[in-house]
Amino acid sequence: MIASQPPDISIVTCSYNQRQFLETTILSVFQQSNVNAEYIVIDGKSSDGSATAIEKYSSWISYWVSESDSGQSDALNKGLRRATGDIVGWLCSDDILLPDALQKVVKFFKQHPEVDAVYGNAVLIDTKGNNINPKKEINFYPWMLIHDHNYIPQPAMFWRRKLHEKVGYLREDLHLTMDLDLWLRFAKNQCKVLHVGDYFAAIRRHDLQKIFTQPEALAIEIAGLRATYESSLSKLTPSLLSRSAARAARIGLKLLDGGYSCTVPATISDILRKLHSHS
Repeated sequence: MIASQPPDISIVTCSYNQRQFLETTILSVFQQSNVNAEYIVIDGKSSDGSATAIEKYSSWISYWVSESDSGQSDALNKGLRRATGDIVGWLCSDDILLPDALQKVVKFFKQHPEVDAVYGNAVLIDTKGNNINPKKEINFYPWMLIHDHNYIPQPAMFWRRKLHEKVGYLREDLHLTMDLDLWLRFAKNQCKVLHVGDYFAAIRRHDLQKIFTQPEALAIEIAGLRATYESSLSKLTPSLLSRSAARAARIGLKLLDGGYSCTVPATISDILRKLHSHS
């Protein structure tokens, strides 16, 4: 990272009792090259020594704190409000940025001033950093997001910081679907969101993730978002029909784009092995 100039991009990491993954996450940000990046780490007063791991790299972190909060959305908002880069994104403490991801993102935004947000593809990995499968996704279709599921790989999504003046920050009453709500507000406010074919991030899958440990809470939050964002036309359509149509359309588009048949590029596999061997 280059820190001698005002940042082009700010990355916020939220952390709570995930020291076993945290250092790899931090290293994946520090190893970004040829980019003016600001890195902010907000820890929720972890009890597993996470603060010690963060402090180890404190000379390279623009701002960090370890204090109690009211949840992940609260922590992320603290970081997003402190961010000064023209572009922002967040990286949870168990996920990873792939090399040169930020350089590619910044270059894309500079070349496309009309674009408000962009997301790429991701790789799903296990607790040891081994590949599970690639997450090659389709373009931005809010109707599919609300009726089927949130297919956008969150750590591979970046947007212009000024959008928060229009759409607001994360809803702090949401603890599992705050990202989906933000994407839907992008759509509601007619923001231009594009998908690109680059792989920007690795998403870690493990049994302690909230989406797996709190399925009932997840279902309640999704139902609330559907009630909020479904269009008037959709509300006149039977829910089951809407869900089925959205799923069929998403699967069809992903099949056409090769999203189910692609493999993780060998270079990414090598990168992940090296990154985990140094953490």
